[in-house]
Amino acid sequence: MQKIDLHMHSTVSDGTDTPEELLEKVRSAGIRLFALTDHDAVKGCVSARKLLREGDPFLLPGVEFSCRDEDGKYHILGYNYDPDSAHIQNLVDTGHSFRMKKAGARLEFLQSRFGFCFPEEEIRKLLALDNPGKPHIGNLMVKYGYAETKEQAIRDFINQARFRSEFIRPEQAIRRILQSGGIPVLAHPSFGSGEELIVGEEMETRLRRLIGFGLQGVEAFYSGFTPKLRKEILGFAEKYRLYVTAGSDYHGENKLIQLGDTGLDQAVKIPEGMARFFERINYRD
Repeated sequence: MQKIDLHMHSTVSDGTDTPEELLEKVRSAGIRLFALTDHDAVKGCVSARKLLREGDPFLLPGVEFSCRDEDGKYHILGYNYDPDSAHIQNLVDTGHSFRMKKAGARLEFLQSRFGFCFPEEEIRKLLALDNPGKPHIGNLMVKYGYAETKEQAIRDFINQARFRSEFIRPEQAIRRILQSGGIPVLAHPSFGSGEELIVGEEMETRLRRLIGFGLQGVEAFYSGFTPKLRKEILGFAEKYRLYVTAGSDYHGENKLIQLGDTGLDQAVKIPEGMARFFERINYRD
């Protein structure tokens, strides 16, 4: 079974490797099929495609949209879409605008609540990033002595912010991915908001609702899944004839996750839903 990883992030969102560095690491890791799935962005994926050379791993266009509705949070992965599609570009622009508003609101909160101030030049650099998020602000706090680690900055300070923010709805993300010719997949299905764990009937109800919107797959192999969680998601994939994907959620130094760590190596054989996914994207291992 060849090594694949369909969930990773670059500096275009909240990873620490540039698309070029990430591609080199994918080559070194022996991964033969991969997708760069930056949050609400396709720029890194487009850049990586331009760097490919003969004999390189198969690069699948990817993206990850952060969504929310009345029932909670969802991360919807989009694969094999047309990067030039207006449908996907419009959704990327929407997600980016929401992220910029949240970044500004978090900075204002840290100043008003804790008195944390940063030089104007640092704020300009932060807001000039493609998708500034919690890790970027956390690193800035460490740099200026407001926290000892990025993790502490996020846990003890940034996560205390409570403000009304805008989100892409899951049905909106799924619809746009489909309209761009892509495949919508639910990322790490068992994990909801924060440390929320969704299993059993609640998981099935959530899946049925998303399938009603057009969801076509689930990330059943994921770095954070236990064998029990993986088995449950694989069962739902078989029951509802969903595609099956595998991803590490690699972020470079921003997360303690290794590239290619998906749990797929523990599978006795490739699941039927994954075999159908390979057929859909015309991948031959």
